[in-house]
Amino acid sequence: MALIALVLTWAFSLASAVPSALPGPPGPWRWPLSPDPQVLRGFSPPLSPWGPGHRGVDLVATPGQAVYAAAAGQVSFAGYVAGHGVVVLTHGVLRTTYLPVIPSVRTGRHLPVSARLGTVQDLPGHCGPLHCLHWGLRHDLRYLDPLSLLRPGVRLLPYWSSQRRLQGVALHRAGSGRLR
Repeated sequence: MALIALVLTWAFSLASAVPSALPGPPGPWRWPLSPDPQVLRGFSPPLSPWGPGHRGVDLVATPGQAVYAAAAGQVSFAGYVAGHGVVVLTHGVLRTTYLPVIPSVRTGRHLPVSARLGTVQDLPGHCGPLHCLHWGLRHDLRYLDPLSLLRPGVRLLPYWSSQRRLQGVALHRAGSGRLR
């Protein structure tokens, strides 16, 4: 019996230590606010499951602003937790959370991308004196950066015959701040 417990513990720790490849997220994905918002605070994953961190992103918002489904999914929760409105959508193996939101949807409902979930609740505090929408993403028990779901816009780069110039563009895009 002790051997089985040891093997299961080892297998579980190995599975949680090795990052699993996620299947491609169902798409398309979009910002949950319109127009595309500014990110007030980025994602900062915890080092341990219960450790400190920021398990999502805070988007600049105004009270009463409409909140939209970032992708098609099923409402798995719409209600209030400790006075904060919360909407949770399930998208296959992924789950997104939106708060504080005054929900206008019901649990169990299937929604298309861009469906209105509710409006930003007037609850200052989480983002200091500003109002924000907290947008989170999880795969099972693992928190992920929801901004990773958004595809960057297409950028056309000039074609140069000189390999050196192409390397310069790559260096500049990598954040070197200058071209060679």
